[in-house]
Amino acid sequence: MNDSGREPLRIGVLGAARITELSLVGPARTTGHRLVAVAARDRSRAEAFADEHDVERVVDSYADLLADPEVEVVYNPPPDSVRGYPHLASLANGLHGPWNLAALAAGKHVLSEKPSASNAQEAAEVREAVAKSGSVFMEAFHYLFHPVTRRLHEILASGELGELQRVETLVAIPAPGDSDPRWSLALAGGAVMDLGCYSLHAVRMLAPWAGGAPRLVSARGGERAGAPGVDEWLDADLEFPGGATASARCHMAYGEVEMSCRVVGSRGEALAPNFVLPHLDDRIVVRTAEGERTERLGTRSSYTYQLEAFAAHIRRDAPLALDAEDALATMSLIDASYRAAGFEPRPRTTVG
Repeated sequence: MNDSGREPLRIGVLGAARITELSLVGPARTTGHRLVAVAARDRSRAEAFADEHDVERVVDSYADLLADPEVEVVYNPPPDSVRGYPHLASLANGLHGPWNLAALAAGKHVLSEKPSASNAQEAAEVREAVAKSGSVFMEAFHYLFHPVTRRLHEILASGELGELQRVETLVAIPAPGDSDPRWSLALAGGAVMDLGCYSLHAVRMLAPWAGGAPRLVSARGGERAGAPGVDEWLDADLEFPGGATASARCHMAYGEVEMSCRVVGSRGEALAPNFVLPHLDDRIVVRTAEGERTERLGTRSSYTYQLEAFAAHIRRDAPLALDAEDALATMSLIDASYRAAGFEPRPRTTVG
């Protein structure tokens, strides 16, 4: 039993992706949920993963995991290979959509890494599959559950900053290697898919204090040399119904890691230097006419808060901020940003 006194989730893991140790294994151990099964295309990788992370058993295939009656929740990180790319281990965004659809068809609840689909059309199919299955579906924008983002929203809601005027988000990292699947158009790669989804999502989440959802005004981006159709960087400009403006920027060949969110109001501003990975920097810096202060919100993993919220929704129907409708809205904004910047939305990926 977990610390809430309720039955732990019984989780199956698709693939043996590197991100899973941070995004699921640690949080499950902390919160008392069970990792009952893992499947990988290479069984030896699944066995090594299970041994290292105390997964209860290994099953032979993804299909076997989805058919397993003991598995009630499927965690969908990027699975460990794709047709034509047998050695890719963990960052193929295009694999999320097909396996989300398969898991929902099997009647499982789904916690999907972001982005949960390759494009808005596929995201709409996921939404329809959720409605048909009655399962719980959540796209893993884990940052939203951490006290850093919750406090940023509280400060804005309190009126301390006055009326919202401007939002600026930037999510940027140094360049992955040229063979990284994030540079593959066929695998739904690109800076927006890997990083800009956070920038755009964080802007979208400010709608309650800005008169409604933002609309895209314009976007511009740069193509990665040697990777036709793949964005190395993209800047999107948005506007809220209440008049506030926003920039949502991303860069996948930046000089350093930066994952900041700055909110500017008529009476002050607040900055979260690393809203995406707040366990690395849990500060919010608030500046008003009264002076400057720094609040620290704690370095407990945002993934742990996320798993707690997901489990609370499944076990006792607690509110959950993210669902398939939210995922579709984000993906629609991603597609619009690509088109405005002269790119095409990402193609769907075939799995085998």
